[in-house]
Amino acid sequence: MSTTLYDKIFQAHIVDEIGDDALLYIDRHLIHEVTSPQAFDGLVQKGRNVRRPDLTFATMDHSISTRSLAIDACGPANKLQLQTLADN
Repeated sequence: MSTTLYDKIFQAHIVDEIGDDALLYIDRHLIHEVTSPQAFDGLVQKGRNVRRPDLTFATMDHSISTRSLAIDACGPANKLQLQTLADN
């Protein structure tokens, strides 16, 4: 049976395997403004930092206004999400 591209990429990133579980090395980390605050909070609670911030890319793509480039054009709740992402 041939190996799929997915399988090749998956296998190339395995760091360790325990039973059926695999620990993968992630070489790009894409984040956005909606769920990243919880992730950063979890890091703070555990006293951890982002290991490779140079490989972490953030996009403001869920709460941003399509009518204006101004960060406050989205309303106060979205503005808070966008500001929190920028701060993190």
